[in-house]
This record gives sequence, structure tokens and C-alpha cells, in this order.
Amino acid sequence: MIELLSCCEMAEADRRAPGEGVPGEVLMEAAGRAVAEAALARWPQARRVLVLAGPGNNGGDGYVAARRLAESGRMVAVAAFAPTETLRGDAAVMAARWSGPTVPLAEADPAAFDLVVDALFGAGLARPLAGVAADAIGRVADSGLPVLAVDVPSGLNGDTGAAAGAVLPAASTVTFVRLKPGHLLYPGRALCGEVVLADIGMPESVVASVGARTFLNRPGLWRAAFPAPDPQGHKYDRGHVLVWSGPEFATGAARLAALGAARGGAGAVTLAGPAAALRVHAAHVSAIMLKPSETPDDLPTILAGRHFAVAIAGPGAGDGVRAATDAALAGAGACVLDADVFTAFADRPNALRDRIAERPARPVVVTPHEGEFGRLFGQDGPSGSKLDRTREAARRLGAIVVLKGPDTVVASPDGRAAIADNAPPWLATAGAGDTLAGFCAGLLAQGMPAFEAAAAAVWLHGEAAREVGPGLIADDLPGALPAVLRRLSA
Repeated sequence: MIELLSCCEMAEADRRAPGEGVPGEVLMEAAGRAVAEAALARWPQARRVLVLAGPGNNGGDGYVAARRLAESGRMVAVAAFAPTETLRGDAAVMAARWSGPTVPLAEADPAAFDLVVDALFGAGLARPLAGVAADAIGRVADSGLPVLAVDVPSGLNGDTGAAAGAVLPAASTVTFVRLKPGHLLYPGRALCGEVVLADIGMPESVVASVGARTFLNRPGLWRAAFPAPDPQGHKYDRGHVLVWSGPEFATGAARLAALGAARGGAGAVTLAGPAAALRVHAAHVSAIMLKPSETPDDLPTILAGRHFAVAIAGPGAGDGVRAATDAALAGAGACVLDADVFTAFADRPNALRDRIAERPARPVVVTPHEGEFGRLFGQDGPSGSKLDRTREAARRLGAIVVLKGPDTVVASPDGRAAIADNAPPWLATAGAGDTLAGFCAGLLAQGMPAFEAAAAAVWLHGEAAREVGPGLIADDLPGALPAVLRRLSA
């Protein structure tokens, strides 16, 4: 289940389901049952449950959950945002089946309960909570009681992971059919707590028919394109990666990228740079080749002299980064651009776009973090959610964009995007991004398509960090990758 459905796509799936023989009433009953089951599994000792029921389908799910919890022996009350006679559609049907105590939302006292089920508003809410709803979630938040959210915590936008106003944080969230981007993008991921994805019987044909273009970054997204070495192959069949090195006292970033490319599967990796820098590299690497190049002006000759499948420009590149980027874009098969590239093209994304557009149909992957993204695009940069901004950046640049962070987004100019959720917090360390650039180059060198290579590199990067655990430094990441690759190929 790697598709992520936007709120509109989920609504469209709901609309199409009856045509495939699954009425909305059946889906709502299954959704409410899943909420009740999650509450019983997570909080078996909670005897008194307050269900906050909103005016729409989210509230309908809440009424079903209330009924199911009462049937399990819990003492349940519903705090209704709207009188039941004002409800419409499936929500009205489910409210009519609830015969337990119901109070107006404004009168609900969470202090009398052990658990709160938040079924006020679902993922499509785009306005701030106000009035009675805002007061109610404030009282629940002040109570300190655990909250189980239905679909998303009330007040959270399911598309963006952001909120226009207050949000009721949840210890756990139950959602249905597919995750939404807001479950993965911060701050939504933190506000949702543990997310439970429930199968409520939505036909897979319906999900496929809505044509989702956003995905959860999991091996199922890119596994079919993942390279496998040919038993009779030669090292150069797996691609040769060139990494431009900065000066003598700034060699670490390029070396991490080179090691990442080698561990990522490239058959050969060469570091090119000034002789003084290469002497430093020589003290640290054995499997990486070294090529003297006093200035980036030598790179076109180097690139022309031997076919390089991929060039990496940017990590620790220093003053020569613009010339190195130009040479890489002009001469290499594929390019990975990182770090100092975004300083060289600061506030001039169109200049970088034009250089990329001059290439034949050869892939370019750019890997900024948020600060570098802002530096490159300046005040006229893409707006909206992280997903929206990455998609728009990919479209503008004509390149695969990897916008790094705890919720890294990979986007292609064709509109596909993937959101990662496997990066542990200790991955936020100096040099980790340089290693990621190397992982990506190693996969590109073996012929993996650029979007899939970038997404796979991001996932492998997170898994390698998990393999190391707390205390990780970037130097640990290349050595941790083989264990991850073994598990992937098992």
C-alpha cells in the first residue's frame, strides 16, 4: 500500500466505491469498527470513553466507534458538535444507530473519562478550529487524557501536515485505505502519534482508478528497478563515478560522497582534485581512485578521456564549484548536485535550470536541505507544503529534487513524488547529506532510473542510520549499507 491519497483523491475513491459494490455505509461501519478495535488494543484498561463527534463523515465514524465500544462493555458518551437531526447521509444513519448518552460538545467534561476519541473533523479541514470546537479540544488537551484520532487529529490538514490553527495532538491515529501526505509530513507526523492504517474493504480497483502520484517511500516503489550485478559483468559495467574534491582542508565531504557511491554499487569511483587534497584522500581511502586536477577547468578533459556514468559536484567543492558543476553537466552521463552548488547558484535557479536544459536526456538529481533550497530559490521560491514545494522545484529545474529532512520528499518533473518516514533523528549529522549524494550516484551509475534511484537512496540512507543507531556519525553510513542491502535482497 505505497500510494498516498490526497484528501480529494480519498473523497473520489469514496464516491466511486458504490459503483464497485461497496456502499459508503459499509465503509463507514468498517471504519468505526477499526477505531474501536484500535482503542481496545491500545488502551484495554480504559473503561470510560468520550467520543467527540463532528458534523460530517468523520463524526459518522465516531458514532460507529461509540456503539462498538459500548458493545464491548465500555461506558461511552458522545459529545456531539451538531444535533443528530442536522446530520446527512451515512453519518445520519450511524448517528441514528447510537442509543447511548449524547451531550452537546460545549458541555463535555473530559475529566470524567479515561480516553477521548477525536472524531470531530477529518483530513479535509483547511480552516482554523474556532468557537465550540476550539474550546472543546482545548479542554481535552488540558486534561492530559490520551487521544485516539479518527483519520487525522482535528485541525490538521491531511494534505500538508500543517494546520491553520490549534490541533488536538493524538497518541494514536486510525486512518483508512491509504495514508495521506499529512500523516508523514511534519508537523503532522508528530501530531498524529502512532498511525494505524485500517483496511475497510475499499476495492483496490477504486484506489488504482484515482491515479495517485504520491507514494510512501518503500522498496515496493522502486524494487523492480533496483540493480542486480551481472555474474559475468565487469566493474565498469556497474558504472564509474567521478567526484570533484575541494581543497586540502575541506576534503571530508567529497570523500564521504565517494565512499557512498562505492558502497551504493558503482563499479569504480574516482576523486578528482588538487594534488594537496588528493594526498589527504590517499591517507583515508584504498578502493577509491585519485586523479590530479589542480582546477575544475581540467574536468572536461578528464570526463572526455574516460566514460563516467555519473559525476557528483558540490560536496566540499569550495570556490571551484561553479566550474565543476558546468563541467559535470556538460560531460557526465548523470549528475548529482549538492551542497556548494546551491551557494554558487543562490537566487539564480533559472541559471541552473538553463544549464540542465542544455543537456541531452540525461538525468540530474539535486539534493538540498531546507536551508539550501531557500538559498537556491530565494524569495520567489515555490510555496505551499513541503510536497508542493518539492514538486514545483522539480518542474522548474527539470531535475529530480530531493528535499532532505526528517520527512524527505523526492519529486520528479513528471509529478511523481515520494515521502520517506524512516530517517531516525540521529541521522541529522554533518556529512550525512554528502553520503546520500554518493548513495544516489552509486545507483544511477548502475543504470537505475533517476526518480527510483533517488527514492531508493533516501530509503537506504535511513535504514543505514537505523543499522548504526544513536551515536552515528556520517563516516558510519557507508559501512552500514551492506547489512541493509543484504536484508533487501533476502
